[in-house]
Amino acid sequence: MGNILVLYHSNTGNTEKMAALVSEGASSVPKMEVKMRNCDEATASDLTWCDGIAMGSPTNLGSMAWKMKKWWDTVAVKKWLEVDGKFACSFSSSAGWGGGNETACNAMATVLLNFGFLYFGVTDYVGKGLTPHYGAVLAGEPREDKEKEACRRLGRRLAEWVALYKEGRMEFSPSRAEYPRDPKHFS
Repeated sequence: MGNILVLYHSNTGNTEKMAALVSEGASSVPKMEVKMRNCDEATASDLTWCDGIAMGSPTNLGSMAWKMKKWWDTVAVKKWLEVDGKFACSFSSSAGWGGGNETACNAMATVLLNFGFLYFGVTDYVGKGLTPHYGAVLAGEPREDKEKEACRRLGRRLAEWVALYKEGRMEFSPSRAEYPRDPKHFS
């Protein structure tokens, strides 16, 4: 069984809604245990428990929220060198498009990479003009089907990587995905 941690911080509830959808996507892969934890309640042992982590934060000044960064600086640091080689991805919500979502995901990626996580993006198109290349990024809460699917797809891909590499379940190789991956599908 694989273990997925969806770690998030949310100021307005938008990132929490994204976290719930990421969790739903991860849960769609059989034999995955998924924990959704706000950074106010998450513990350092949650990091050693998980095989993969999806990290979510609102975009603040083009970066992650200070509460999320503080969690990594003060709580997660206790597990430095104990999480090397686990899978990771990120997601972020901002007040509007152009608010720095992708730079916030890159800031989270930097933290995850420094801890030794194997960070990935998703090349799939989930709807016309929307791919979670840097992670799932939204302006506000997930409303449209393609926005919800971006979050679900990110969680599912995380669970697929865990199933493939931790458990050897080849049927979950992302290259064998059954959902539309061709950008022409959404033209």
